[in-house]
Amino acid sequence: MQRIAVIVLLALATTAHAQLIPYPASVNPATGQFTITRRTGVVADPAFVSEASYLKSYLGRYLGAAPTGRGISLQKDASITNPEGYHLTITPQQITITASGSAGIFYGIQTLRQLLPAKIENGSGPTIAAPATDITDAPVFPWRGMMLDVSRHFFSVTYVKHYIDMMAMYKLNHLHLHLTDDQGWRIEIKHYPRLTQKSAWRTFNDQDSACMQLEKETGNPDFRIDPAHVRVVNGRTEYGGFFTQAQIKDIIDYAAKRHVEVVPEIDMPGHMMAAILQYPELMCEEKPASDWRHGFSTPICPCKDTVLEFAKNVFGELADLFPSKYIHIGGDEVEKSEWKKSPLVARFMEEHHIASLDALQSYFNDYMQAYFHSKGKTLMGWDEIVEGGINSEAAVMFWRPWARRSPYEATANGNKVVMTPDGPLYFDAWPDRNTLESVYRYNPLDTMYGMSEEQQKNILGVQANLWTERVPTGDRADYLVMPRMGALAELGWAHKDRYADYLERLDASYDRLDRLHVHYRLPDLPEMADRRVFIDTAHFMVTMPGRWTVRYTTDGTIPGPASPRLTHPLTIDHSLTLKVAVFAPDGRRGDVQEVGFDRQAYATPVTGGARPGLGCTRYKGEFNHTRDIGGTPDSALTTPGVGLPAGIELPAYGLQFRGFINVPETGIYSFFLTSDDGSQLRIAGRLVVDNDGMHPAREKSGQIALQKGAHTFALDYMDGGGGGSLRLTYSKEDGPVKPVPNEWFSY
Repeated sequence: MQRIAVIVLLALATTAHAQLIPYPASVNPATGQFTITRRTGVVADPAFVSEASYLKSYLGRYLGAAPTGRGISLQKDASITNPEGYHLTITPQQITITASGSAGIFYGIQTLRQLLPAKIENGSGPTIAAPATDITDAPVFPWRGMMLDVSRHFFSVTYVKHYIDMMAMYKLNHLHLHLTDDQGWRIEIKHYPRLTQKSAWRTFNDQDSACMQLEKETGNPDFRIDPAHVRVVNGRTEYGGFFTQAQIKDIIDYAAKRHVEVVPEIDMPGHMMAAILQYPELMCEEKPASDWRHGFSTPICPCKDTVLEFAKNVFGELADLFPSKYIHIGGDEVEKSEWKKSPLVARFMEEHHIASLDALQSYFNDYMQAYFHSKGKTLMGWDEIVEGGINSEAAVMFWRPWARRSPYEATANGNKVVMTPDGPLYFDAWPDRNTLESVYRYNPLDTMYGMSEEQQKNILGVQANLWTERVPTGDRADYLVMPRMGALAELGWAHKDRYADYLERLDASYDRLDRLHVHYRLPDLPEMADRRVFIDTAHFMVTMPGRWTVRYTTDGTIPGPASPRLTHPLTIDHSLTLKVAVFAPDGRRGDVQEVGFDRQAYATPVTGGARPGLGCTRYKGEFNHTRDIGGTPDSALTTPGVGLPAGIELPAYGLQFRGFINVPETGIYSFFLTSDDGSQLRIAGRLVVDNDGMHPAREKSGQIALQKGAHTFALDYMDGGGGGSLRLTYSKEDGPVKPVPNEWFSY
């Protein structure tokens, strides 16, 4: 009987550990548990008074009163060398957390929190039990960050604190606030009151109308413009808002208690339309607003003393307000063609022996870096700041995956670098079944960057960015960052491949997230083609574990709580479109997935090409859809298969792959096409995958019935500028997904 009890207690401990995100470096479950009651007090080293107060308050919300007495001990241990490391020991007699610094104690508390039942987050009771265990833990990277863009759409102090709370639970320690951009100025600057009196507000713009259209198309209230940030002035409806300096201090204090450092960003010299609208003298030559845009907005002029004074006044107030080591100056996407046309800039560059426009931006950065240094701060910027040369004291955020040399050049120069690339760590990208894994498996030390082991020591860590052009509400922000934030946390904290059991731990954590009112994205349906074909009849069935319900419709309507549940395989004998969605226990619906069923005959083979590979024609230009690709070809080449040819450096272009695909067996083939931006795949003259339009890296799939032999193959791809990607995989009869072999192609 005693042995059975031991087995049960170990099982309970294992269940509790199955919720830990990020997973600790060393975990040793033990037998027994410690029961926390109102008599269980918190005793702390004087250095950890704030953390003790946090823990007492947290436990007190559940117990109904702050615990008194002894039982939980927060102790200093100078032998723990990592300032964020900790040691957590739980026995039936006591709970002990030791660390050399207060951050380590706080992270030990967060691990204890996740070991406790989820009901502690919003329930109440006289006792709650923690499983016995011994955990030794410390992070791999010192920078584990999240960025929130409050310029494109504004967020309240309440939501920013909610964002910080999510970060703190996952041991993320840097909140990067993108406070200004062309679309709005969001922080009070006392030197320049018009920045918030006027530039914090706008009439509805194209980003707002896009959100309104998405709400109309999807029926999703997450896209609704938040009425709390709308005002009417003299009959004119305006959207916006800003943080007063008092509110910023409140956010900073709230974050500090959770060991989150708030890093402010004022984007200069580009993305400054909101400021220039009120202070046009910031431009090199003033001109009408209608003449401003060619790609990006007109930048401020680094050649004027008055502009440098403006920058110092703005950043001086930030330096006095934010205790963070770093101040982010932005520095990305500067429209330098405006400088190129300026006589003032030409004279300045000649007088100061500045050889290029990139070097002119570096002149501005160096000037501001010296000013930051006088304020005890370090300049940080997006990786464009490397291009004209940069002082080794500055820090760099690498965001452009197509500029792979940037991390190498920055780390070789001695600069500290945070890896935050577009694609896996841009959380504004519309998520699909692959995005969570792409976050988890991203390697900031990848050999593709060419960094030596010594250079890799300059990698501070990782950060994910939430740009908010299509994010008008806190619920939409939650949906995009959760659960990806947990995958980021495990990447930054542990940087180990535990993806399979991470998914199990994630599934076990959803109850806690529900209780914390996190509007997370529901899990994906199991992998399935977006378009399926069949010869006579088809059968469709997907199942989800535990708490999730699958509902469907066949009449074109969006599945709702009253739609039929998918409890047994559906038999389909005619072409139709099935809409399927996962539902949470509270009735909240996940993403709606459409599956088109096409009844068709096997495509008849044709005579294939004589040469291996595919013909590829390239077209220069900006195309919104693959159907727009045309004009005079820029070049023609051959490729061994589907992929982006080496050496393409055009800002925008289209590719047309043509030839034949020779399949070795008759069957129904699924093709999975990933691209950034748009792509379309046709085989045997049939549209198989439609992944068209401007979008980040996204996978779409479809099926086709093929007889053994060669079939015509046509794949169109367009890159609208920025990062490009193109990948094609396949499976047969719903078998394993594999790359399409190059030997299948001919032309």
